[in-house]
Amino acid sequence: MAGTKTLLSWSSGKDAAWALHVLRQMDQVEVVGLLTTTNAAFDRVAMHGVREALLEAQAEAVGLPLWKVPLPWPCPNEAYEALMAQVCARAAGEGIEAMAFGDLFLEEVRDYRIEKLAGTGLAPLFPIWNPDTASLAQEMAASGLKAVLTCVDPRALDASFAGRDYDPALLAELPASVDPCGERGEFHTFVWDGPMFRRPVPVRRGEVVARDGFVFADLVPA
Repeated sequence: MAGTKTLLSWSSGKDAAWALHVLRQMDQVEVVGLLTTTNAAFDRVAMHGVREALLEAQAEAVGLPLWKVPLPWPCPNEAYEALMAQVCARAAGEGIEAMAFGDLFLEEVRDYRIEKLAGTGLAPLFPIWNPDTASLAQEMAASGLKAVLTCVDPRALDASFAGRDYDPALLAELPASVDPCGERGEFHTFVWDGPMFRRPVPVRRGEVVARDGFVFADLVPA
């Protein structure tokens, strides 16, 4: 019997990638696409700062179609919610039954997603909810997942971490105040390989820039 057709909210980062890995091990779920919001003004993944060309290469490497939602910049919340409502209606119209998220422990984020999916015909799924994030981070690194920190909040983590590999060495150096998975927005990542990939996405590091209060490490297709 086919599993529940599910669209996965895809940030290009490690938690979304790990959610895909977990979902693919669940017989009752069939992931049929990746849903990503992009910044239409800069052709990059919102918040993570990743180029759309790399996002597209990522989707190809995991073997799933990409649903891009270009957001205006700046993007008021009303505009975001209107665009997401359109996507939910399209998904339900195409027989998709659920939307999955890689959220870990922020209750208010989870509650918001549940509220916004109410009445859309899409059930919310949280396949990696409420883990011990220190253990999860080590499990990700041990699995062969390869990621780079593309965005750092310098108020929470030193700017020098931007552009570094997400690996055991980095985890050992994180201050105790920083969640090992960056769940409070301390950092964001781009995943270029791992057990959920059919092949790696070749990347090279570009320049590091400070913008809008964050530090971004640009990644370029290699």
